[in-house]
Amino acid sequence: VQLQASGGGLVQAGGSLRLSCAASGPTSSNYARGWFRQAPGKEREFVASISWSGGSTSYADSVKGRFTISKDTAKNMVYLEMNGLKPEDTAVYYCAYKIVRGQRLPSGSWGQGTLVTVSS
Repeated sequence: VQLQASGGGLVQAGGSLRLSCAASGPTSSNYARGWFRQAPGKEREFVASISWSGGSTSYADSVKGRFTISKDTAKNMVYLEMNGLKPEDTAVYYCAYKIVRGQRLPSGSWGQGTLVTVSS
């Protein structure tokens, strides 16, 4: 499975961005997809995920109430709507396939990453 992320950019604090992730290849509806991020000097961390079959969502505490994950199953796309952005949200955002309990399975996939920079 190949993932292509897009939508990153530079935004002022309090602003909004929408990230998109397109998947190609054989995917299964049994696995969740979502987003992780990695800030400079920090480890990659879970941001949000959505189950492909039922649509249930999960969020990191740091983004709850500000970020919304959604999907378009017909287009095989996942989106991350980010509102109320803060400088601490600055990171490279990676979409991921096969997320279980906030972790990407070794057999899953990463997208190439898209940079989000939030200025204060």
